[in-house]
Amino acid sequence: MRAVFALVLILGVGLAGFAVKIAMERFEQYQTALDSQRNAIVPTTDVYVATRALRYGERLSTEDVRAIRWPADHVPFGAFTALEDIFPEGDDGLRTVLRAMELDEPLLLAKVTAPGEDAGVASRLEPGARAFALRIDVTSGVSGFLRPGDRVDVYWTGTGRDGDSVTRLIRSNVQILAIDQITDEQRNNPIIGRNMTIAAQPQEIAALTQAQASGTLTLALVGVGDETTTTEEIEVSRDSIIGQEREVAEVVEGPRICTVRHRRGADVVTQQVPCTN
Repeated sequence: MRAVFALVLILGVGLAGFAVKIAMERFEQYQTALDSQRNAIVPTTDVYVATRALRYGERLSTEDVRAIRWPADHVPFGAFTALEDIFPEGDDGLRTVLRAMELDEPLLLAKVTAPGEDAGVASRLEPGARAFALRIDVTSGVSGFLRPGDRVDVYWTGTGRDGDSVTRLIRSNVQILAIDQITDEQRNNPIIGRNMTIAAQPQEIAALTQAQASGTLTLALVGVGDETTTTEEIEVSRDSIIGQEREVAEVVEGPRICTVRHRRGADVVTQQVPCTN
């Protein structure tokens, strides 16, 4: 009887030791997994986002933004990380929304104006650029499919140096700032306007002014994301379209004739004389 009891005791102690060993190994596994998770934690920072849908032209207030945690290594360019950057102390002017934003979309510097500025054209001009208006119609304005923010190529049609009608690309990839009085880039419906405001350098404005005064302008819409600028000269004449070469009159040299004129009273008499040189 005592032998059986001793055997059961020894077996129980062995099972208990085995259970303790399994528990310790499992605990070590849990500890290793917890340490790996702690090492995988991504550092974050505050990024301010919109608390509601914001539309073009709205004034931005403190109730329209809130801070959320954002991966510090992937903060969008131009994002605001401090409330003081959005609403500077001592400046009562509010920012104006330039581009539509949805709920929880990060607030970016390119989507709002500076404090106190409105959403006018002047706030969107790059250093050195000027705003210039061009006359357009349904045909030259790509049937009303132009919108603020689009880019176009400008073609001029007029009379060339030899008197032939020509069409020439004079400016490539020009940005549109406004159509008539509309500057909202999020506008989706077509706009058939009479004037188009573009951003250009002073030298380009001088060329466009002369082109508009001496001929007609036609616009070609550039695709979204196409930033290429055509530098090669593109010119097509009327004769090149119909495949006709301009005939050049051949000058035939003949005998030289020299004359002198004499006045006799009220009459003028022309007399042929030998040429001396």
